Amino acid sequence: MNLAAANNESLAEFSNVLIYSAMAVYTLAFLAHIAEWTLGSRSKVGRTAAALTADGQAAAPRVRVARRDGGTAVLERPRVVTRSAAGARDFPDGPGAAGGDQQGDLYGRIAVSLTALAFLVEAAGVVTRAVSVQRAPWGNMYEFSTTFSTVAVGAYLGFLLARKNVRWIGLPLVTTVLLDLGVAVTWLYTESDQLVPALDSYWLWIHVSTAIFCGAVFYLGAVATLLYLFRDSYESKLAEGGSPGSFARSVLHRLPAAASLDKFAYRINAAVFPLWTFTIIAGAIWAGDAWGRYWGWDAKEVWSFITWVAYAAYLHARATAGWKGRKAAYIALIAFACFLFNYYGVNLFVNSLHGYAGV
Repeated sequence: MNLAAANNESLAEFSNVLIYSAMAVYTLAFLAHIAEWTLGSRSKVGRTAAALTADGQAAAPRVRVARRDGGTAVLERPRVVTRSAAGARDFPDGPGAAGGDQQGDLYGRIAVSLTALAFLVEAAGVVTRAVSVQRAPWGNMYEFSTTFSTVAVGAYLGFLLARKNVRWIGLPLVTTVLLDLGVAVTWLYTESDQLVPALDSYWLWIHVSTAIFCGAVFYLGAVATLLYLFRDSYESKLAEGGSPGSFARSVLHRLPAAASLDKFAYRINAAVFPLWTFTIIAGAIWAGDAWGRYWGWDAKEVWSFITWVAYAAYLHARATAGWKGRKAAYIALIAFACFLFNYYGVNLFVNSLHGYAGV
């Protein structure tokens, strides 16, 4: 073994150490998020929920009117229960959108700090892997998984830096990242090696990197959509005068309003959809260079197109009367399930020209 090969092997081993270290820090972030949601109570952000009456409807606003004698009288407007674009009644955002009380907020800040630290460690592991193989670090499922989770966390931190109230994503995100990395290091791990000839192209940097970014953002949209369904049911029960269970009172009331969750999911899905379209086009161009045809109805190509159709249906449903709200949310979750099958199912269980799982 020459010196260069030995150095590359050492870098690959160091990359593995960094990935495991990131998992350890993510675990601490997970515990901190649990502490935030367990110990955090209503903050000044969440106290807007106190405007809700016992039956879940908004308290009637008071209006001051001038009297003829020069004084003022305070009148109450009739209560009006309005409905958001998502089909849910208008409720204020819960405190989970931007922290809890002083103690809960402290744990939340610790959780975000640990998540940022884990992100840096994991990103270093991805870069080290790339240096060790001297190519893009997404040539197999193990590398794709580690890069995917890194980009997802990076997108979350980017929203926080942009002062978006997305702290509520932290717990499900860190939980998913730990599961993703656990699967990657346990079942998907592949020794660092060079690419098969079909992948040795500059299109690997363009096509796969955009696919990873799209998947990471689609994931954030899927989390928001799933939480929207839970929060919408919670708000509907309140509006009907019902009494939610202890789980709903301790967790769901802390989430942003259903309308806010629905709007967030729609905006990021709509924003990344054109990039997913470009991903499919770039893949077709690469296929033309590698295999001499732009489209051959290979399983990966088919499921990429099915994912595109599903997200197009979701965006169309959002603009169609009668399909907003929960119906559109179900389509969005189906679309993300298609993306997941395109990644795991096609790579592991389907005989495909794109079968570069390495496992």
